Amino acid sequence: MRRRALEVLTSLAPAALELGEAFRAAGHELALVGGPVRDAFLGRTSADLDFTTSATPDQTQALLATWGDTHWDIGRAFGTIGAARQRGGEHTIVEVTTYRTDAYDASSRKPEVVFGDTLEGDLSRRDFTVNSMAVRLPELTFVDPFDGLADLARGTLRTPVAARQSFDDDPLRMMRGARFVAQLGFTLDDAARAAIEDMHERITIVSAERVRDELVKLLMSTRPRRGLEVLVDTGLADHVLPELPALRLEIDEHHRHKDVYQHSLQVLEQAIALETGPTGAVPGPDLVLRLAALLHDVGKPATRRFEDEGGVSFHHHEMVGAKLVARRLRALRFDKDTVRAVARLTELHLRFHGYGDRSWTDSAVRRYVTDAGPLLERLHRLTRSDSTTRNRRKAARLSAAYDDLEVRIAVLREHEELAAIRPDLDGAQIMSILGIGPGPVVGAAYAFLLELRMERGPLPEEAARAALVEWWDARPHEGAPPQ
Repeated sequence: MRRRALEVLTSLAPAALELGEAFRAAGHELALVGGPVRDAFLGRTSADLDFTTSATPDQTQALLATWGDTHWDIGRAFGTIGAARQRGGEHTIVEVTTYRTDAYDASSRKPEVVFGDTLEGDLSRRDFTVNSMAVRLPELTFVDPFDGLADLARGTLRTPVAARQSFDDDPLRMMRGARFVAQLGFTLDDAARAAIEDMHERITIVSAERVRDELVKLLMSTRPRRGLEVLVDTGLADHVLPELPALRLEIDEHHRHKDVYQHSLQVLEQAIALETGPTGAVPGPDLVLRLAALLHDVGKPATRRFEDEGGVSFHHHEMVGAKLVARRLRALRFDKDTVRAVARLTELHLRFHGYGDRSWTDSAVRRYVTDAGPLLERLHRLTRSDSTTRNRRKAARLSAAYDDLEVRIAVLREHEELAAIRPDLDGAQIMSILGIGPGPVVGAAYAFLLELRMERGPLPEEAARAALVEWWDARPHEGAPPQ
């Protein structure tokens, strides 16, 4: 690991090493910290470089203004100044933060920022020992006061100070623990896990935006299932994503239906496997698909019914689930587009059911495509992933049915513009044919023609005109359209 790290660190952008020289010349300490150092020992190069310094924010800003092409101070309240520099083909982005010692007030959602005076003190306030290693610049001296390298070798997440103190100082570190389990494949040590189990309610003091950002990083990682299991098993999910642990209640004592919690985690893994490369239909990692796969069944707890004949039903759980998903994502301050997309996929995830048992008309296929709209490729993957049956024959039958549906969509797409189905006549033509001005009747006529388009496919203009006139004649109105 040391050899790997040395190779990575000696290949650091020359501009970053030059920055270290500039800080030393000005009488300040500068050290590379956190993720970039950890990743160097894992043989990975970080695109963005995080530094800590003995310089004040004002001193740092003055140095970065000289070093970089541009700089920003959006993080000044936390002692952080950023800068970027382009030299030839090398683009370097850095963030430099003054040594800090932070703590949360018990009644506040924001940490109290207190600047420190030593590198070791700054490292002690970091979340885990694997992120509490540093490299002093420009001399490339390795600093590891909490034995983070040994924990890195063991794949263990341990706090540099007592776990309860660390999580009390910044409760978001509990979320980060779950995130690093997902990102790195590491394991929380016993003290950290026990502290989270005892203190999980403390996460409620953290802002929804910060919780959301950690959840997104977890979901976009390579092993989100492991991180989600940590959230649920420690009780954190009860506060940040309560709909997920609620699914554990859905297996009944007679085992008449599958464990919906485990099913949802499996659907997530299967959906991830169906994400495509950068030029594919759903480039991974795709946040919308992953959220929909994880949350598509959250309506089941509220809709579960035990039937007289011994079965279990969840009627309309997709509609209930869509509302719950939208409510939860809004509470976590997700953007409107993400909220709408995930809720819509939740609402549509059962639409395919029954396709293999009865023949869909072309009209039904058109509706499926039109209702999905730009979410169609994600819906394809969500629907395929939702099959977690161990019955190979049933799984093969479902897969073949969806293959058939995709073929039919492709065939119809060759002949029709399925992605943008419109009536055969536009609003101006409707008004001209009916001799009317703008108003609700035009909207009603447009809706009629759209329904006709769904049922019969594209029509010649004369046939559409005749159908519109027939519709008009059947309505109660004064006057008649021109011939």
